[in-house]
Amino acid sequence: QVQLVESGGGLVQPGGSLRLSCAVSGSIFSIYRMGWYRQAPGKQRELVAHITSGGSTNYADSVKGRFTISRDNAKNTVYLQMNSLKPEDTAVYYCNRYPSYHGDYWGQGTQVTVSS
Repeated sequence: QVQLVESGGGLVQPGGSLRLSCAVSGSIFSIYRMGWYRQAPGKQRELVAHITSGGSTNYADSVKGRFTISRDNAKNTVYLQMNSLKPEDTAVYYCNRYPSYHGDYWGQGTQVTVSS
């Protein structure tokens, strides 16, 4: 059974930074493309960034140049470095394989709040 444990969220002022981590167990992590997703209150979950097993990355336009996704296949962990945070980045952040499929297990996520 796959387990996804996100961490690293918190309250930060606009312009600040956070680094999220996602520990993955119960799957062959290294073969999957992985993604970070977020869901703001009243909105649908959206893809923020994804990374291939070989390290190629892609970003949503809203975070391009500010966020960096990375992974450590030896540690079964994927990261999201978030810089120059804006209030509109406020959301619960999740990781999962990319693309995700109906019925996929989702972890609890980690709350990111950007506010002064």
